[in-house]
Amino acid sequence: MAEKQHLNVALIGQGFMGRTHSNAWSQVRKFFKSPVTPVMHTSYGMPQEEPQVFAQKWGWQNVSTDWQATVRSAEIGLVDVVTPNHLHATVAKAALAAGKPVSCEKPLSDNLADAREMVELARLAKVPTFVWYNYRRCPAVAYAYKLARSGALGTIRHVRAFYLQDWADESVPLIWRFQKEVAGSGSHGDLAAHVIDMTRFVTGEEIVEINGAMFETFIKQRAVLTKVSGGGIAGGTQGDARAMAPVTVDDAVLFICRFEGGAVAHFEATRMATGNQNRNGFEINGTKGSLKFNFERMNELEYYDATGPRGIQGWRTIMCTHAPDHPYADAWWPDSHGIGYEHAFTNTASDILRVLGGQEPVVPIPDFADAFKTQRVLEAVTLLAQEKHCIRLDQVK
Repeated sequence: MAEKQHLNVALIGQGFMGRTHSNAWSQVRKFFKSPVTPVMHTSYGMPQEEPQVFAQKWGWQNVSTDWQATVRSAEIGLVDVVTPNHLHATVAKAALAAGKPVSCEKPLSDNLADAREMVELARLAKVPTFVWYNYRRCPAVAYAYKLARSGALGTIRHVRAFYLQDWADESVPLIWRFQKEVAGSGSHGDLAAHVIDMTRFVTGEEIVEINGAMFETFIKQRAVLTKVSGGGIAGGTQGDARAMAPVTVDDAVLFICRFEGGAVAHFEATRMATGNQNRNGFEINGTKGSLKFNFERMNELEYYDATGPRGIQGWRTIMCTHAPDHPYADAWWPDSHGIGYEHAFTNTASDILRVLGGQEPVVPIPDFADAFKTQRVLEAVTLLAQEKHCIRLDQVK
């Protein structure tokens, strides 16, 4: 058998996403028969991040503290961007200028103008681009996509989507996720972006109008960051309570909108929903059936078939671990031996390699142009929320 084509990957950034991507690249060929074999060639980190320690732990062959030189290197075949949001565009544009395929963490950028430029440069460079909206690659979500495409839901009427976490209490200092100049937004870009993408993906419809939006920042100031360690969402962080600085992003966002097929929708995202560690998902109601998904039970999809006799209609829980019926399931464990968060990233890495090897992905993977559509929704919600249209009840006579 001919040796598989090899692809040298450069990881630009470390942190939480650096860990998830590194894990995906290290195990993807152990589980998937990819047409391309990834080589974990180089990881970039700032000197204060101890990049040598990160590279050795996660299996990168080389270490860089100069990302510009790394993305220009003739040895690199794919640039994988996991920096904070405000650097996505800078790194991606440099990689595209060097003619390199680029995979980028979500959201595409921290602002719409940079995202639009990224799309145009990718078009001109004529190289593949990818955005790691990893929840598309949960087998249950991918199967929901297939059910919706089969017509099982009929005409979609209502969409409800949510992303609820509870980690951002007063004890967390002013990490980059709370700073607009770095993150672009708070729960909106970090969390709502995921469920916007998921519902666009499953329904096959675009959001065409935003009818109402609200942002709220509950904690106005946080302790200035003094130390970062670890790789969780907030890292292992310490702050100086004597030195406080303003939070410049939202803690929570809610908006209502309409999809192109006429469905009305409600979206909610927050980092302060006590008791919800990573509860994200949707309920989609159609004329023939409905679907529910909650990532905290990620191997399950709930389906309501309204086409049978009324007397036996009811919600059924589908365990989406059965090969070959459920996407990606045949790469992992026996039926009902569940998978977890990390596996969606490995599934994503597999589909990236399939595309780079000239094959179709298992389900569509967003490129920069696709991810721009989610970015545009984020921007529209932000603009409407800034207008602060509201009616106080004491104004209603």
